[in-house]
Amino acid sequence: MRTSLLSKQSILTLFFLFAFGFSATISNAQELQFKNPALITGSPAAGTDGATYRFPSVTSGVDALVKINGRSSALVQLVNIDFTSSGFDKAFQPQVSYNNGTVSGTKNWWMEFQVTFVQTGTIIPATVANFDLTALDIDGDDNSLREYVSLYNQTSYTLESNSVIGVSNVLETVLSVLTTVGKQFTGSQVDYPGIVTTATEVMTTNKYVNKNTFRIRTGGTNVTGTSNKAERNYSLWFKSFTYNAPVVTTLPVKMYSFNANLNTNKVDLKWVTTSEINVSHFIVEKSTDGVNFSDAGLVFAYGNATDKTTYTLADNVAANQTGVIYYRLRSVDVDGKSELSETRIIRLGNKTENNVSIVTYPNPVSNEIRITIPATWQNKKVVYELFNANGTAAKRIVNANSSQTETINVSNLAPGFYIVKASFNGQTAQQKIVKQ
Repeated sequence: MRTSLLSKQSILTLFFLFAFGFSATISNAQELQFKNPALITGSPAAGTDGATYRFPSVTSGVDALVKINGRSSALVQLVNIDFTSSGFDKAFQPQVSYNNGTVSGTKNWWMEFQVTFVQTGTIIPATVANFDLTALDIDGDDNSLREYVSLYNQTSYTLESNSVIGVSNVLETVLSVLTTVGKQFTGSQVDYPGIVTTATEVMTTNKYVNKNTFRIRTGGTNVTGTSNKAERNYSLWFKSFTYNAPVVTTLPVKMYSFNANLNTNKVDLKWVTTSEINVSHFIVEKSTDGVNFSDAGLVFAYGNATDKTTYTLADNVAANQTGVIYYRLRSVDVDGKSELSETRIIRLGNKTENNVSIVTYPNPVSNEIRITIPATWQNKKVVYELFNANGTAAKRIVNANSSQTETINVSNLAPGFYIVKASFNGQTAQQKIVKQ
């Protein structure tokens, strides 16, 4: 395309965004339509990092906000957020160029988009329960260039049996741990004419469950020589298609939620999965520095399940008086392979049971701010907001089942003073922070 440890009976009863509950849920699996985007007023300039476009009514009562998350270098430019001269009107079709369309030698480039669902005409988060995303026409230039699309946190993906697409893990460092966060689908060097849905060997369909936000990365690689076709069109249609001989790969376990809450001298850990394929057990790991983890407990898994499954474990922290404890969850397959969840944080000491206050740290902050809420707010719906010095809302997150300490990414906020505000059931607490 151009361009812990409890009895199994008592406990048996899935990264990044964001592991939150949201205020609206769209439950029917259906085609999503991405049409008529408009740059949001107050957003950074069109085509720049942070620029956010609203696609209205992608499904009933829901808009999609598409933000440019970043790019591999300044040579990567957005030509069009949604080209319509070819391909399909209902698909999300960004047009991305590297070095004005010319590339020489070994290069790898990309532009990343963050897609967030919101209630129509608002910025109130909405969750779409089930949808499919098909990347069409992932090909090359008939020379040395290959396109690729990276998709994150999907439940499964489908390829044709004779697919020419290569699949690799997308790895990122999460709290100093190298973690698989998605899949990269790389095309061959052959140029397949047009953007069609019949060329199943150069397309992949990915399934998502209970998503409010997720990432898409569109990129390319060149291995040798020079190509003048480094301006590429990507077609991402939010629907499924028929494959002649489909090969479906279901990823081992999908976390719907993972929460940690402080309850007197114990930490109550709870996680919910939406999909388990050949899962053997879960290991809860804990750390006092966020780097060196040790096993805190083991819980056996159902093994194979497609419905939501809930697990719990209590960790005794009576011996710990103050400090921070980090928890993460390792899911282990029957063949020994494992994956890590996001990390949850519990802050001991400076408890907030008898007053409505929050603790924010670190301060100043560069990338991630941690917010500890009152004990009476845990497991409740809490709204987290950040306001800049002018009083303008810079970030808003709603968590329907808040852990004791939440982590919010603020790396994309401009340096300066901010007010962090947390609200629950008419109560509010706030603190001032400095973003470096």
